[in-house]
Amino acid sequence: MATALSFHSSASINAHGISSRTYQRKRQSTPSLEPHARLLTGASVSSTGKPRTSRPNQARIARTLLSFITFGRIQEALSLFESTQKPDTFLWNLMIRGCATAELYENAIGLYRRMQAAGVRADHFTFPFVIKSCANVSAFEEGLKVHAKLFRVGLDSDLFICNSLVAMYVKFGFVEDAENVFDEMPVRDDVSWNSLVNGYVSNGEGWKALRCVKQMQERFGSRLDWFGITSALAACCSVGSLKHGKEIHCYVMRNVLELDIKLQTTLLDMYCKTGDLAGAERLFDSMSDRNVVTWNAMVGGYSLNGEPQQAFASAIQMQDNGVDLDVITLVNLLPACAESKSLHRGKSVHAFATRRGLIPHLVLETALVDMYGKCGKVMSSLYLFEKMSDKSLVSWNAMISGYVQNGRNIEALQLFLELQKSPLLPDAFTISTIALAYAKLAWLWQGKQIHSYPLKLGYQSDSVVMNSIICMYAMCGDMNTSRLVFDRLTHKNVASWNMLIMGYGIHGHGETALRLFSDMKECGLKPDQSTFASVLTACSTSGLIDQGWLHFSSMRPEYDMNPEIEHYRCMVDLLGRSGDLEAATNLINKMPLVPTARIWGSLLTASKNNRNIEVAEYAAGKIFQLEHENTGCYILLSSMYADAGKREDAERMMSLMKQEGLEKTTVRSLVELGRRTYSFINGDRLHAQSSRIHEVSSILLNKIGEATYEPGNVFNPTDIVIKKNNSPNRHSVKLAVVFGLMSSPVGIPVLVKKNGTMCNRSHQAIKLISGFNGREIIVGDTKIYHHFINGRCTCGDYW
Repeated sequence: MATALSFHSSASINAHGISSRTYQRKRQSTPSLEPHARLLTGASVSSTGKPRTSRPNQARIARTLLSFITFGRIQEALSLFESTQKPDTFLWNLMIRGCATAELYENAIGLYRRMQAAGVRADHFTFPFVIKSCANVSAFEEGLKVHAKLFRVGLDSDLFICNSLVAMYVKFGFVEDAENVFDEMPVRDDVSWNSLVNGYVSNGEGWKALRCVKQMQERFGSRLDWFGITSALAACCSVGSLKHGKEIHCYVMRNVLELDIKLQTTLLDMYCKTGDLAGAERLFDSMSDRNVVTWNAMVGGYSLNGEPQQAFASAIQMQDNGVDLDVITLVNLLPACAESKSLHRGKSVHAFATRRGLIPHLVLETALVDMYGKCGKVMSSLYLFEKMSDKSLVSWNAMISGYVQNGRNIEALQLFLELQKSPLLPDAFTISTIALAYAKLAWLWQGKQIHSYPLKLGYQSDSVVMNSIICMYAMCGDMNTSRLVFDRLTHKNVASWNMLIMGYGIHGHGETALRLFSDMKECGLKPDQSTFASVLTACSTSGLIDQGWLHFSSMRPEYDMNPEIEHYRCMVDLLGRSGDLEAATNLINKMPLVPTARIWGSLLTASKNNRNIEVAEYAAGKIFQLEHENTGCYILLSSMYADAGKREDAERMMSLMKQEGLEKTTVRSLVELGRRTYSFINGDRLHAQSSRIHEVSSILLNKIGEATYEPGNVFNPTDIVIKKNNSPNRHSVKLAVVFGLMSSPVGIPVLVKKNGTMCNRSHQAIKLISGFNGREIIVGDTKIYHHFINGRCTCGDYW
């Protein structure tokens, strides 16, 4: 999407090939060579600014060089300069400036080095362009040397040079150094202030930028110019502050600044990025003139704010008004396709781009990779990714993310290893995505390795990265380390609290999760939709029915939030836990949202736990209408029929599943010991210690078979009587638990991860084993983590 600082100017173009407004700014921000113009008539200027006699040959060379540079013939200028004997300061300055203006920054720095080696004195016309060149090629050490030299030659207080230093340091990301230069400037102009404000924005310090703008106006009486306004609006976008954005809009109107199409578009972009679509639409409708950038801002605004239909409608209207769709339009439309899971529209955008010859294009191809991944077509993403002749880090991130979103986590890790072999370094998004892949695989030891990346790459203060690490440990079953990472965070945002609350929730520690929720509010943080999803999940998994209803009911009146589908799903779980399936069904049918297969799945699970086949059939019917290829639904319903003695119905469900071409996923349980992960399937005999594992398993079954069954479960005790010929002895999770008990030191918890939900018999067997053995056994399934301690489970026998 176009940003507030990337639009093309509509100002007039002067003889220098730049807009009049840009030319005026360049005159303010960089020193003029006008005093040297006398060279062209045979006069020169000394370092003190006084004219002196110059050789006519130098004057002729200067005129020719200036002509070449003005018309962009930089190579010819360089050739002429190289043939000049003993060029003076002015010729060196002219050539350095020419290279910097032509974006030949390495050449400019090279010329400066040669100038110093030749003993020619650099002056206040030299340094701004050298500093600019250092900034643009990330020549940090060279920039520091130039800064140090300024003190020796007494130019450390020059306005133009200091402005260049501020811009250089913010480009390097060293905001504090830029502030130090700024604070020590004896004189500041609008360029000084705008450079610092823009530096704050580019380094993610939006609030500092807004405070700087306020200080600029209140303490120094400076009026915001066009560049100051656009920088301030960009700051509003970065922090999502609609209030400050409106204040700036009012400032523009009060001060009768020229409200040209570019400034109007920047304001439009601000309204879109701060979530005020109504305000954006009002401004858009009031504009008498609109260009492609304006239309793109509106299309992107709809896409950004979850209005995919409006985004496409706006693009069609754009064409109807005679404005051609460009690459930016398509890049803005593709997230709308991904948001609505509209693969058909996504393919249409792809086809349009191909017909118009807009491909290859790095940004557009990357957006297509991302769109196909989010629409579930990961092979289409891979095909495009492999065809890309040039790949940016964003391209790699889009492909890795596509794998993770589609459950292909091992492929994501393999691609991450390929990325590490390239010259590109992983960024915060890469690390957070890979951490999620490890979380989904529950590879705790390997996940610990990714924890070293934030330290190695300097992202240990990045909240997005560290939040993903908190989530990774929680989903891998290690809540202690998850809490430790959280406690060490210097800056905890709402997402940090959400991750930890959700972690405790899925581990069955609901009371702890609710205490964290209270602590979060006491810290002055306002809960968001994800917070309530985490809180209600914690209430659901821990059976905190009253607290769940209390928090659900508080969303509208106290926080002005409308519950979303995930919040209703949690409430269905709560009602199921209380056994009120009728109320759960009514809640789904009466909620103001379209029910999804996931929420009907919650009702189906509740029906299973309450042994209500009638409601289960109703829920399954709704699921099949939405997802006829839902394998889990067939299997769960078949299992319920079998438990109820309806063998024919159970076989019928399995037959229907086969007719749909569906296959039951191989049930697999993993246990990590040291740096190795061991995998077990039902009846596994391939492990090197299989005989011993089965032998120990049989001994344990005989021991726990003598234990007394604890009342109060939702299951019939006759279903879990342990007998040699009818036991969970062959179940993968039981084999993994036994191997973990055999192979780990006494007293250390055993952690097992299963790729499906636990069956009733395995759950009861592991409860009894934990009571007999005295060890904590942690089993994570696709929904929650079961902590078995002393014959009890944190799930309360409801999952």
